[in-house]
Amino acid sequence: MALKQTLTWPLIAASLLVGCKSTHKIHDPEYAQVAYDVQQAWHTEQPVERAVNPVYQDLAGPQPVEAYVNFALSQNAGVQAARKSMEAAAMRVPQAASLKDPMLSIVGWPFYPYVPQTAAGRTATEAMVSQEVPWFGKLQAQSQAAEAEVNMARAQLATAELKVIEQVSRAYYELYFVEQSTQITEQNRNLLADILQIADARYRTNTTSQQDVLRLQAELSTVDSDIVRLRQELDSARAELAQLLHVSPETPFETTGQLDAQDVPRDLDRLYKQAIAARPELHEQLAAIERDRFKVERAQLEYFPDLTFGAQWGQMTTNRASVASADGVDMVGINVSGNLPVYRKRISSGVREAEAQMVASARQYDQMRDQTLRDVKSLFAQANSQQEMARLFGESIIPKTQQALDVAIREYQVGTTEFVQMIDNWRELLRFQIMHQQLEAQLRQSLASLERVVGGFSVPAIEAIPAPDNDPNFLPAAP
Repeated sequence: MALKQTLTWPLIAASLLVGCKSTHKIHDPEYAQVAYDVQQAWHTEQPVERAVNPVYQDLAGPQPVEAYVNFALSQNAGVQAARKSMEAAAMRVPQAASLKDPMLSIVGWPFYPYVPQTAAGRTATEAMVSQEVPWFGKLQAQSQAAEAEVNMARAQLATAELKVIEQVSRAYYELYFVEQSTQITEQNRNLLADILQIADARYRTNTTSQQDVLRLQAELSTVDSDIVRLRQELDSARAELAQLLHVSPETPFETTGQLDAQDVPRDLDRLYKQAIAARPELHEQLAAIERDRFKVERAQLEYFPDLTFGAQWGQMTTNRASVASADGVDMVGINVSGNLPVYRKRISSGVREAEAQMVASARQYDQMRDQTLRDVKSLFAQANSQQEMARLFGESIIPKTQQALDVAIREYQVGTTEFVQMIDNWRELLRFQIMHQQLEAQLRQSLASLERVVGGFSVPAIEAIPAPDNDPNFLPAAP
């Protein structure tokens, strides 16, 4: 009897210990850091100081675009979020493939005489354990759908990385364009100052009017205002790059000042095929179709019942038994139960919903594939046009405009050319030089966008800039 009575409390203790064993264990070290940062943000006296990204000096000075791309891939917040989302999706697979927790039920009747009595004696305690088991194939379909969602998350990570590569490249070439525009404008300002000296000398000799001198001075002030505007655009371009690299906007980014020659891919059909085969957004949509297919299988299995298997034990005692012949033999039983899937309309609606969702995902894939082909064609044509125009400016328009301006300056010195013609030539040269650099930058921006659409080009390997985690002075921003 003592042994029977001691079985109840160990069962209760075991059920509680199983649940409490891993309650407070932290598996992800990044979670611990984020939780600490959140607490610091709420309780430190000056949390804003930790929330501002510091200047990262290893990024200062001229850097090739590949250096910024590699740094962004390791530090960009969007890429880090996509990577963690993929890890979270992977952890849902074992959850989907697992049975539900077994149920333990313990019932006691300590208040005599309000207890059940049988011919075997008085019932002291009853314990029952049960396990729900889904119909064969349900867990497999659930886990396969979860695995498809992991593939979707992998594709989303690849998409995020390609977008960061594109955004960093476009921001880099925008910074290059502003740098070159500033340099060209300053050089042309010096040229305009030289022309002003010529006009001033002619005015002193009464070979030109004071109006020419005043107009040149006004033109010089206009150029000074353009330089002020370009310096502001330079700060904005650096701030855009800093946001993508997760560093302070005060980081003094610079480009190398030179652009490597880049040719537009000529095989358009190969680009079409590569985009269809490699674009991660299309892979994500294919994984969504696969996920929905398994959801259809799971919905179809709802026509079959889920079973619950249980075992029951009842502790009997002859103490205060109402039957004198009671033997106190314990009760032991087993049971099987299950739901009855009789509401066919509900189940059928669930199947039809899953089928419609799968067809919708397939049509979304078709739509994205058509958009991909359109983007490839548009960017291909755009890059070719920009390349041809940049070559035309560099080889023909700018050299000829430069020659025309040189001739106009010489003729103005001797008084054989009108002032207006010389200034028009100077303005055209400045405008064409800036347009040439803009076309060169836009060409590389278009190629960066084309690279994202087709799923990536080969990127030259360079020595990577160390991540800020290696810098003891680099403090991560509090969320």
